[in-house]
Amino acid sequence: MKKLAVVIFLAITGSAVAQDKIARIDSVFTAMHSRKQFNGNVLIAEKGNVVYQKSFGLRNEETKEALDANSIFELASVSKQFTAMGIVLLEEKGKLKYDDKLSKFFPELGFYKDVTVRHLLNHTGGLPDYMDLMEKHWDHNHIATNKDVISLFATEKPAAVFPAGTKYEYSNTGYALLASIIEKASGMTYADLLKKSIFIPLKMDNTFVYTRRYAPKEVKNYAYGYITDLAGKKVLPDNFAQTDMVVWLDGIVGDGTVNSTTGDLLKWDRALYSDKLVSKKSRELIFSIPVLPNREKTDYGFGWMIEANKDFGKIAQHSGGWPGYYTYIEREMDNDKTIIVLQNNDTETRIPANTIRRLLYGLPLNVKRQEAVVPEDKMKAYIGEYELAPGYAMQITYDNGLKTQLPGQQRFELFPESETKFFLKVVDAQVEFFKDDNGNVDRAVMYQNGREITAKKIK
Repeated sequence: MKKLAVVIFLAITGSAVAQDKIARIDSVFTAMHSRKQFNGNVLIAEKGNVVYQKSFGLRNEETKEALDANSIFELASVSKQFTAMGIVLLEEKGKLKYDDKLSKFFPELGFYKDVTVRHLLNHTGGLPDYMDLMEKHWDHNHIATNKDVISLFATEKPAAVFPAGTKYEYSNTGYALLASIIEKASGMTYADLLKKSIFIPLKMDNTFVYTRRYAPKEVKNYAYGYITDLAGKKVLPDNFAQTDMVVWLDGIVGDGTVNSTTGDLLKWDRALYSDKLVSKKSRELIFSIPVLPNREKTDYGFGWMIEANKDFGKIAQHSGGWPGYYTYIEREMDNDKTIIVLQNNDTETRIPANTIRRLLYGLPLNVKRQEAVVPEDKMKAYIGEYELAPGYAMQITYDNGLKTQLPGQQRFELFPESETKFFLKVVDAQVEFFKDDNGNVDRAVMYQNGREITAKKIK
């Protein structure tokens, strides 16, 4: 009833309220851009109609060329939904089955005997992270491809993290393997399959698979992705030890490497409400979540995070992060609203999806959190380094309270909400600490914009 009341209220109040909410959304991004917290493109649509579209900042720091509506961004993990669709298209054509074993396509990986295509789609396969393996065993002077990943797994035979189908754990490995399965099953390259079966039919003219270092080509209106160095200058991530994986992992596709524009992503969003690509049955499967043997539900369908939100209904969303880029697409499926944000500067302030969502519905913004009193010794137990990605760690320190800091960024205070859960005031985000069976702190989980990121304690 609350959701219905909000929808009715918006319909009654008319264009004046609509203009007000758009002005408030614009003020959020304008303020972030003025504080150097946002550089990118934004598109927001209601029932397919664009209600807000704007570009902020530059696409090329060297030439000082500005972003515009047609600027092309690396999507990072937002690419996974296209990989998943490639698999669904092949399943509908009878080229593969969701319950096919991984070993059917790659006999050399037969030691992962129970892993299926469905497990890879749902992130329940239990395969170890390929980036960790490549960090240890790959010659970083050469650019790796999917074949190199498969070969290294076959040689090193790293143990599964958990038995297939028993747990959910986000896996870039799974989606890199899915891209290679697409090639095996279709007889086409991953890039060509997506182009022929998705991008051309939907007239997504500015969308393609692009490995800029492995297979360079001229791309007009390309938004280069920048990080900020210690001097505060925006630079490409290629020549920094912490981010040079953008070079030597650049030939790997499936978990990333799709490039697109906000406008093309809206075309993609609209197609997912129709049978233009796949049947209604397949679309329902894409946006369904599996139930584990212990009856626990995960929150991941086929390439999409799925949420049943008490205020906004069913939401399918995905974010993407890679040095220089942070991307986001959200589909509010019950109310047909779309939020697309593509950012080409890797700042510590992430996309304020929840703020934008609440503004669209006229809901209050402030989330009030009650500060708790936590003893100093309890907080000091969380001091350490927590790995968010290979070579990229969050520092937790204590100085009259817990502080958190990412490499090359400012340090911010964590305010206690309970003995294990803390929150930031500079952005709507929380950090929760967990212990292993021996009572030792072994990981932290970051919550923001409906996402959860687990960081393993390494020091």
